[in-house]
Amino acid sequence: MKTTGKEIRSHCAVNYGVEIFGDRWSLLIIRDIVFAGKKTYGEFLKSEEGIATNVLASRLAFLEAQGILLRVPSPDDGRKDFYTLTEKGLDLIPIMLSIVLWSAQHDAKSYVRGQKEFIARISQHPVQVSEEVKALVRNGGYIFPNGTGEQDGKHAC
Repeated sequence: MKTTGKEIRSHCAVNYGVEIFGDRWSLLIIRDIVFAGKKTYGEFLKSEEGIATNVLASRLAFLEAQGILLRVPSPDDGRKDFYTLTEKGLDLIPIMLSIVLWSAQHDAKSYVRGQKEFIARISQHPVQVSEEVKALVRNGGYIFPNGTGEQDGKHAC
């Protein structure tokens, strides 16, 4: 994935999406915000997938430059920054929920299989659930508060 801010290779809709949010790490950062409420560099660094510090810094800067993330100083600790999704970033939530549904169907070991009620709601009312999740995240919330979406320290999704 290109992180330099140079020209997009083509404006095919699929290519544009892949170049902006299609790499593994960008989607996992967005996942961490939406599903686990992570907001800081240190919190993202602790994710089970083990992102390297230089890759994390690069992806956060790229997502901010693309208007997906907004970085603001922590009101409590000026040494920390908080990352939140912009409206453009919130518009990725339906895609994230579709990935969750697809994975629940095709990955026999998916953590999300234990969230049967959640999966059923997404399947039956995808637009409604997407809008609810957008509102929740927009207001500083996230899908699995208090670790209820984690199993053995791993994300339910």
